[in-house]
Amino acid sequence: MKIVQQFRTTTRLAACLVLCLGIAAVQGVVTRPEIAGWYAGLVKPSWTPPPFVFPVVWTALYILMGVALWRLWERCEPSTARTRAIALFLLQLMLNAAWSPLFFGAHAIRFALADIIALLVAISFAIAASARVDRLAAWMLVPYVLWVAYAATLNAGIAWMN
Repeated sequence: MKIVQQFRTTTRLAACLVLCLGIAAVQGVVTRPEIAGWYAGLVKPSWTPPPFVFPVVWTALYILMGVALWRLWERCEPSTARTRAIALFLLQLMLNAAWSPLFFGAHAIRFALADIIALLVAISFAIAASARVDRLAAWMLVPYVLWVAYAATLNAGIAWMN
């Protein structure tokens, strides 16, 4: 029985990481071709980091997100509160997945800004809901909301300056 439980736990962790890192991979496919051309030509705020920072930070954040989702799924007893936390997590993940296609793919800077603002709200609600069922899962999303808040200032600055 312990082997079956360990297999289930490992499978769930892998599924959560594959989901989150899969979105990261799609984001990279959309983003990468635009960095040297379109993005390089934009006027950017002075607080914009060099391009190499983004994939490093985002990879770490997607791993934290995957583990947070796994904790909600695996470590928490089924309940309305857990279902709400997972649903809000998935909502923010969908908003996250939409941002790169909007910003880099469609060059829709202002629509991307609206998306990232909605994303900030959704992450905040996901953190609050997660804290009710697993405080560690909630804390694992804090670096993410801080980075997205910073990214929102970059998006807003680019929208203003271009």
